[in-house]
Amino acid sequence: MFEEESVSPHPLLDSGAPLAARMRPRTLQEFAGQQGVVGEGTLLRRAIERDTLTSALFWGPPGCGKTTVAQIIAQTTKSNFENFSAITSGVADLRKVIETAKERKRKLAQKTVLFVDEIHRWNKSQQDALLPHVEDGTVVLIGATTENPYFEINAPLLSRSRLFRFEKLTEEAILRLLERALEDNERGLGNLNIEADENALLHLADISDGDARRALTALEAAALSLPLPVSETEKRHLTLALAEEGAQARQLGYDREGDEHYDTISAFIKSVRGSDPDAALYWLAKMLHAGEDIKFIARRLVVLASEDIGNADPMGLVLANAAAQTVMFIGMPEARITLAQTTVYLSAAPKSNAAYLAIDRALNEIKTQGAKPVPPPIADGRSMQGRTSEKGRGYKYPHDFPEHYVSQRYLPEGVTGTPFYEPTELGAEAKIKARMERRRLLDSGRDTQKGAEHPTAETKENGEQ
Repeated sequence: MFEEESVSPHPLLDSGAPLAARMRPRTLQEFAGQQGVVGEGTLLRRAIERDTLTSALFWGPPGCGKTTVAQIIAQTTKSNFENFSAITSGVADLRKVIETAKERKRKLAQKTVLFVDEIHRWNKSQQDALLPHVEDGTVVLIGATTENPYFEINAPLLSRSRLFRFEKLTEEAILRLLERALEDNERGLGNLNIEADENALLHLADISDGDARRALTALEAAALSLPLPVSETEKRHLTLALAEEGAQARQLGYDREGDEHYDTISAFIKSVRGSDPDAALYWLAKMLHAGEDIKFIARRLVVLASEDIGNADPMGLVLANAAAQTVMFIGMPEARITLAQTTVYLSAAPKSNAAYLAIDRALNEIKTQGAKPVPPPIADGRSMQGRTSEKGRGYKYPHDFPEHYVSQRYLPEGVTGTPFYEPTELGAEAKIKARMERRRLLDSGRDTQKGAEHPTAETKENGEQ
């Protein structure tokens, strides 16, 4: 009989925490990137080194080092450090921490640094519960958020905290982290004797989108896929193909309710407005790849068709409206084709915001000058009051005149902000402009066609002559 072959466990499987957690920098000297925030001589670095930190908010994308800096503070401060998650903890948990902090301050004269991760997850009342204790110095708050604090953090709490903006880590910073992980025998992969091709590491840094955690996770996955060495001195080769396999698909740092959502849809709309179909398709592809709501994209295209194209190409609104109905009917992945078709058409269409400006001018006229009464000739002559007043009298029926037009006043007296609508000379709007100029010639009397006064449309409907 053959003896049962013993299989040695993979050395990484016994290491406990994931590589990204093991390689988290422990000191500011180990920290890579964010030189504008924690580099030599910066305000935050001096506050950490001198242990004089006041309440602060760390704002930035995932994996850029916000929590890592908080952990470094925990290792360097003489204050008691409380680690708190806004996802799993609520006001009841906060009260316990606050009471303990008060006792510690009273008996030991020791401050408490309270780190709240994902602080934007707390609603207004939860943030309000924290405010008085930040204000009276019971705790020094460090809040970490991936969302814009100007939208997600209560103004009083924001005003009492210094805001530090963390950016995505650069490719160079990610590369340094990957190389350090491959060389570190204690916490990293150094004992695996991995020799990585430069293009493999560059790929991992590139697809990480500035997220150190994502890059280290992909590196660990690739390392796990390498065959075990025959001897302790054998080098193991990490190629580009293995790095691609470990990383799988490129992930996007995209939150459908966060800054990336608003920034990307803004870039998309501005590209269509700017008549650049290639740029518009790029941002459309990013949104679709990230799983953006296709109905949201379609609605924005409908708005744009009126706001930015208008009567320069009236078919733009027809197509955008048809696209909105179509994407709801067919869904993804086919809806991408309809959205792409509409995006390209609207990008290439002539542009005019004349109708958009016109309604805003008219609204401003009403707002600043007030609404004037309807001139009697164009008022409703069918009402009981109209039959005994001047309502509807003197109305000229345009269809009884040459070119189906007759000069008469439709605006009330006292309206001074005209013209509201000023068509451009682009696309179909050029024809509209020509017709309006022809009307002005008729109004000026330079090309006047006389016509008899005609009974109102209302009286015609009632059979009155």
